Amino acid sequence: MSSVNEVYRQATLDDAERLLSVIRRAYRSIGELEIEFAAVHADLEMVRTNVAEYASYVLEINGTIVATISLRSLPEVTDLPFLYNFAVDPAYANRGVGNKLLAYAEEAVVRDILLSPAVVLATSAKHPWLLPMYERKGYVRFYERELGRDDKLVFLRKNLLPEVRATTG
Repeated sequence: MSSVNEVYRQATLDDAERLLSVIRRAYRSIGELEIEFAAVHADLEMVRTNVAEYASYVLEINGTIVATISLRSLPEVTDLPFLYNFAVDPAYANRGVGNKLLAYAEEAVVRDILLSPAVVLATSAKHPWLLPMYERKGYVRFYERELGRDDKLVFLRKNLLPEVRATTG
């Protein structure tokens, strides 16, 4: 039986092409649903800019990047850290790698390094399963804005410390 080597780390510019590949494959189905996420139209320059200006994290399994998530501020919506560009290589779907990377970003980065009591992310109201999935993971809706022609971008907050009461943004 072969051992699995999982590595969680911050992405570097050297990872940009591999990140773009994962993002394109992961967001292909989002594009087919006509959801207007910027990541649907990702290119190498966008990925490089994202890695250089914000914090992107990856989960590598046996040296292969299988999932990525980014973190930035979004002051027009919240003063809490904002997670975005969450992508899991479809070849690794339904294996828990997305859950593992999300938990790493929430706990090891946002809670333990940034010392934030909560985190925010956003998803499409018309996506068939993402909104209920995030709600099952403890995220609570607090704000919506237009997304494309016929959709809403739903912002959700998750408390990371048990003593924190749920409040908006």
